[in-house]
Amino acid sequence: MSGEPAQPDTLAAMFRRLIASTGPISLMHYMGEANARYYGSKDPLGSAGDFITAPEISQMFGELIGLWLADMWINAGREEPVHYVELGPGRGTLAVDALRVAKRYGLEPQVHLVETSAELKDVQLAALPQAQWHHDLSTVPPYGPILLVANEFLDALPVRQLVKTPDGWRERMVVPEGERFVCVAGSQPMDAAVPEARRGAEVGTIIETCPGAAATVYEVAGRLVEQGGAALFIDYGHDQIRDGSTLQAVRDHLKVDPFVNPGEADLTAHVDFATLAPIALSRGCKWLGTVPQGRWLRNLGIEARAQALSERAPEHSAAIASARDRLIGEGQMGLLFKVMGLASPSWPGGAGF
Repeated sequence: MSGEPAQPDTLAAMFRRLIASTGPISLMHYMGEANARYYGSKDPLGSAGDFITAPEISQMFGELIGLWLADMWINAGREEPVHYVELGPGRGTLAVDALRVAKRYGLEPQVHLVETSAELKDVQLAALPQAQWHHDLSTVPPYGPILLVANEFLDALPVRQLVKTPDGWRERMVVPEGERFVCVAGSQPMDAAVPEARRGAEVGTIIETCPGAAATVYEVAGRLVEQGGAALFIDYGHDQIRDGSTLQAVRDHLKVDPFVNPGEADLTAHVDFATLAPIALSRGCKWLGTVPQGRWLRNLGIEARAQALSERAPEHSAAIASARDRLIGEGQMGLLFKVMGLASPSWPGGAGF
């Protein structure tokens, strides 16, 4: 037996072995495996975790979503059975706040949570014992309208990056270099994967696509057309076509290097809403619009809601104002985060868009 200590089986070590035996892996593979390891092993949310999402900042966020869903459902004729579906529901905070408000207006849907993390499922079970859990959308009932919410879900799906080299377009691949990993251009020509209008870009241009986000929106739009209903996708991203890498990593509420210690930080990329809206429209779904989160929440009355909460609990008024500003402030979440609304063609337009 050798006296060498056993190498800890970190994801980085596994990647190094894989790359040594089969060659570079795609950035999409790297990000997908890193996030599967990350989300599968811990509850990353809240002040004790790595990041805080809007529902954890204030109950107002989930309440206004619940109000929006109830308004849509009532205006569409109160069809039953109706399903509340949330993709990546975190700790269930958004669902609890949204469903509490919706119930006041007679909306008491069946609750379906799409979650792959065993750790988070336990937290959700305590908050929403009536829910049914799903690994993906395929097992959500195919009848009755769906009211779907995906808050900060699409940003964690792995992205593929293509880079323009002097020899044409190539996929960005990952290889080890010293203590970390780096991106290099792959050897396979990828020109066919680049939209014709963008193929003539300058050498060095990076195009980022997210097949998982495209597939999710395609599936949801098809469900809305077949079953009726409405959906909200809320995430940070852009509503105009852009070039460049937006890959980033967050750990302990700080940005860290995404190419160090894969699987130990949350890897995300900006959501390309400009590409997702046409995908929904291609299914015959109604696109209500993509607007900044701050404007959407203001249109739904967050300022009046914050005022009412402050009057009811004056001792918390500073915290309530701070939470409101964090959600709608242009330098905070108000501008970077977008809300994309979709609906069945037979359903009404939605408030806030």
